[in-house]
Amino acid sequence: MTPADGPESAEVQGSSAERLLGTAGVTKRTAGPAESRSASRRWWDADADAYQSEHGAFLGDDDFVWCPERLREADARLLGDVRGRRVLEVGCGAAACSRWLARQGARPVALDISAGMLRHAAAGNERCGIGVPLVQASADGLPFAADSFDLACSAFGGVPFVADVGAVFREVARVVRRGGRWVFAVTHPMRWIFPDDPGPTGLTATHSYFDRTPYVEVDDLGRATYVEHHRTLGDYVRALSGAGMRLVDLVEPEWPAGHTRNWGQWSPLRGRLFPGTAIFVCALD
Repeated sequence: MTPADGPESAEVQGSSAERLLGTAGVTKRTAGPAESRSASRRWWDADADAYQSEHGAFLGDDDFVWCPERLREADARLLGDVRGRRVLEVGCGAAACSRWLARQGARPVALDISAGMLRHAAAGNERCGIGVPLVQASADGLPFAADSFDLACSAFGGVPFVADVGAVFREVARVVRRGGRWVFAVTHPMRWIFPDDPGPTGLTATHSYFDRTPYVEVDDLGRATYVEHHRTLGDYVRALSGAGMRLVDLVEPEWPAGHTRNWGQWSPLRGRLFPGTAIFVCALD
């Protein structure tokens, strides 16, 4: 799905999704699996059109862009040789990554919790003439048989929005065959200590890195309209190990020269000083 504009995005920007969902405020409180799933489905359904309007050109119709730093799979090759491989994209958004995989000879399946985002995925399939299968489901409950895939990937899709990240990793480990890979990109955990501001204000630490309390936006009745969960680097490593996966690499993309576009909290100013994205490359032995 690639990133939202980060925690506090709707509060700062007054997004169309915020207005459609009646978001009235921001809080820090627990949010369990069911509430997180419901909020994500509603948020991305409401935000799908605006998200694609703002970011669709950057992501392309059939390109695989890992992050706002514009690291592309065509250059990074974090998934290895995908030809003939059955690949699951978790949190696919408009499924540009899956269509790129299909062009490389892979057999992708694109999954997302949001019908609104999958509507854009279907439109992209039609524009490109690529019939990537589309499935609506949550990342913590994959509707596939064991050992259905050779690889799985997620470019900012699903992982930060699910309450139990261990459940996501266990599900991926169940559906990906031994010897496969699971590669996923998330907001770098250290970013949670800074305000979500691409300018100078975003350079001063104001939050505890160790506070795992979810960021939750709520309506007038206190119902969650957006939920995002923070994990430390250690939390991710332990959850991966608990799911039987081995961490092969942790990629922290540098901000490339000549890239001047801001994306929410991501910006050249901040990108020169510290990482905005963490990409975990994991093996299923």
